[in-house]
Amino acid sequence: MTVKYALVHEWLTPKATGGSELVVQDILSFIEADLYALIDFESTNPNSYLYQRQIGTTFLQQFPGARNGVQKYLPFLPLAIEQIDLRGYDIVLSSAHAVAKGVLTNAEQMHVCYCHAPMRYAWDMTFEYLGNSRAGRGLPGGLTRYLLHRLRLWDTIAANRVDHFIANSHTTARRIWRAYRREATVIYPPVPIDRFPYKSQKQDFYVTVSRLVGYKKIPMIVAAFNQLGLPLVVIGSGPELDLVRQLAQPHIQVLGWQSDADVESYMSQAKGFVYGAYEDFGIAPVEAQACGTPVIAYGAGGTMETVRDIRQYANQGTGVLFAEQTVPAIVEAVTYFEANYAQIQPEVVRAHAESFDTGVFRQRYHDFVDQSYKAFQQQRSRAY
Repeated sequence: MTVKYALVHEWLTPKATGGSELVVQDILSFIEADLYALIDFESTNPNSYLYQRQIGTTFLQQFPGARNGVQKYLPFLPLAIEQIDLRGYDIVLSSAHAVAKGVLTNAEQMHVCYCHAPMRYAWDMTFEYLGNSRAGRGLPGGLTRYLLHRLRLWDTIAANRVDHFIANSHTTARRIWRAYRREATVIYPPVPIDRFPYKSQKQDFYVTVSRLVGYKKIPMIVAAFNQLGLPLVVIGSGPELDLVRQLAQPHIQVLGWQSDADVESYMSQAKGFVYGAYEDFGIAPVEAQACGTPVIAYGAGGTMETVRDIRQYANQGTGVLFAEQTVPAIVEAVTYFEANYAQIQPEVVRAHAESFDTGVFRQRYHDFVDQSYKAFQQQRSRAY
C-alpha cells in the first residue's frame, strides 16, 4: 500500500527564505508529499522551485497584505491552521516555528513535527517582543499580553497533537521541553556543503554575512572592528543598513546585498567569519566552515554545537567563541584568534562542516520517519 504524505509549513512567500524554508525544500526533494501552508505566494513566482505547484492554503490567503507576511494577523493563525483538511493522508509532516504543528489529525494518522523553535514571541522572547513593539505598550499592550497568554495555551494544546518532535539543535530540544514537556530527537538541518568552495589559502580580511536586523548584532561587530582596525567585509541588507554604513570606518566595507556567488567567494577567501547572533541553529557559521573558513561567534545557542573552540579542541578546533554579546568580548576573541590563527587547519574546518551535510540530514530524517511509522502501525495493530 502506498503511504500518502502531507507536509505543512507556516508561510511560503518570496521574503521567507530562511532555514525553515530550506528544510521544506529539502524534504520535498526525497519525500513525495502534498504541500500546505497558511499562505502561498511561491507557486506563482517563476523564480521559485515551487512555481506552478499545487499548494493548499487557508482563508488568510485573501487577507490584505498577506503577501508580505501574516504575522500581523497573529490572533487568526491558530484558527487558520486548524482549517486545513488532512483526512486523506497517512503521515503528516510539519515544519514549524509558529503554528504548523497545530493541524488537526486523527488516530489513524502519524504526525512528525520538525520544530525550528517553539513560537518565540509566545515563549522565551515575549518580553523582548513587547518591549520593542508599539503593541506592547499602554492599553494595546494589555490586549497584546492577553492574546499572547491565549496563544501559549493553544500552543501547548497543539503540541499534544504531535506524535514525534524533531529539533534542529539540542538548544531547540531544551526549549521544546521547557515549553511543552516533550522529548525531541535532534536532527541538524541540511547544509549543502558542496555548494561552498573550499580554499586553504586565505586573504587578510574578515567577513560577516547576515540580514541587518537587530538581533543579528551587526553594529556591534562593526564597532568592535573599528577598535581593532582590521579589515572587515559586511554583506547583507535590512533596516540597519544605513546605521551600519554610518558606523563603519574606512577599513570596513559595507557591500549590502550580494549574489550567492559573491557571498560564497568572500566566505571562502576570508581569514575568519564573524557571527554575533543568538540562533537556535544558525546556518551561516556552518556554510563558512564548509569553505574551510574558521568562525568567531557568540558562544550560545546553535554555535555551541556547530563551532569547535580552539581553546577546547586544540588542533581539531574550527574557531573561537565569545561569551557575551559585547564589543569588548568580540575584540578579545578576535585578538586571541589572530594570535593563534596558525593552530587552525582549513581542512579540519571543512571536515567538521561535512557532518551537517544535506545527505546526513536526508538519511537521518528518512530513517526517523520510517522507523516511527513502523512502530505506529504496530501499536495500531495491537489496539485492534
